[in-house]
Amino acid sequence: VQLVESGGGLVQPGGSLRLSCAASGFTFRNYDVKWNRQAPGKERELVASSTSIGGRTNYADSVKGRFTISRDNFKNTVYLQMNNLKPEDTAVYSCNAKQEWPPRDYWGKGTLVTVSS
Repeated sequence: VQLVESGGGLVQPGGSLRLSCAASGFTFRNYDVKWNRQAPGKERELVASSTSIGGRTNYADSVKGRFTISRDNFKNTVYLQMNNLKPEDTAVYSCNAKQEWPPRDYWGKGTLVTVSS
């Protein structure tokens, strides 16, 4: 089982990045997926989520209108499109796939996003 994030890097304020999280080793379409982030010295926070059934999405207030989560169940991949990035978006972004039953909870190692001029 693997979740592998990519797409992080250094970007100027106001710029955009698209993160990807490729899943393998489990039935991705059956899992709710989430993007989380953890900034230096801060606790991990949920950024965006997408349900397995219906693909319903939810966002943290701090990213609403700027970030978009999407999933491709054929490619076993979840994306996070991040627009109008701000310095406070600097963090390690990691993806999470969770199934209620049987209970399964998988995490990627994360990708670093740095927003700075």
